[in-house]
Amino acid sequence: MVHVVERDTMPRAVGLYARALSPRPRPDVAKGLPDRVVRLVGHRSAVADVAAYDAVCGFVLTDRLPATWLHVLTFPLQLELFCASDFPVAPTGMVHVGNTITQHRPALVNEALALSVHAENLRPHRRGVLFDIVGEASAGSELVWEGRSTYLNRSAKLPGEADSGAAHQRGGSDTDIGVRTAPLDAEVPVLRPAGLWRLPADLGRRYAAVSGDVNPIHLNPLVARAFGFPRMIAHGMWTHARTLAALQPRLPDAFQVGVQFSKPVLLPSTVRFAAGETEDGYAAQLTDRRAEKVFVTLTTTRR
Repeated sequence: MVHVVERDTMPRAVGLYARALSPRPRPDVAKGLPDRVVRLVGHRSAVADVAAYDAVCGFVLTDRLPATWLHVLTFPLQLELFCASDFPVAPTGMVHVGNTITQHRPALVNEALALSVHAENLRPHRRGVLFDIVGEASAGSELVWEGRSTYLNRSAKLPGEADSGAAHQRGGSDTDIGVRTAPLDAEVPVLRPAGLWRLPADLGRRYAAVSGDVNPIHLNPLVARAFGFPRMIAHGMWTHARTLAALQPRLPDAFQVGVQFSKPVLLPSTVRFAAGETEDGYAAQLTDRRAEKVFVTLTTTRR
């Protein structure tokens, strides 16, 4: 039976993250994920908060909320799931490996939204366990946005065959994620270079300030090294948002965007942005300067 947790106000992400990161015994992951939905009704975004997010991620401020901002709104509700005593997976060291967002229509800055999240699809992976967090945003009875985030946790293990999505296992370094999660249905077309982005060492802190995602692998080099990364890594949702922002003027009102995070982006670094038009939308990639290492692949399709 689904247990619905209703919230009257948006939880404070920083306080929830501190609780979620606190060491404590957790249930055996083999028992699965709790059947729980966390829900908040009537939330309105503050213009100042959206403006700060747009500035960090490269969006132009309009009366329409960026599709990735809805992920930010559902993030504190995700943390509510992680904080529950029966949630078996700790967020410490968790890596966001893929994301799919469906925008049915643009949500407006002054619009009251009902937000909800739940966890599902726990499965083994060669480096730990994968699971999905599913979020929804509705205006009245109208579903305007859906998001699915896939996370890799390296601290837990499940028996059984590793997730079949980890098809391109190259046996490389610890920074190879090797997970195919986003719905990249077609081959990526020839992409034209469109710029070099220089990512500063404090990018993780800047994004954390506007998103509430204070996972220490993005903020602390010692923690990042403890989880196998040579330096801090950029938030997956920042790379998603920044890439989507570069395509913002071309996107229709209704679209789906899928992102695959193939390798983490180390901070500081310089990445190459390339994009091209597909039959039903756009494709883009973030790579290293020489386009030899692919970090992020993004595709959009019209709905």
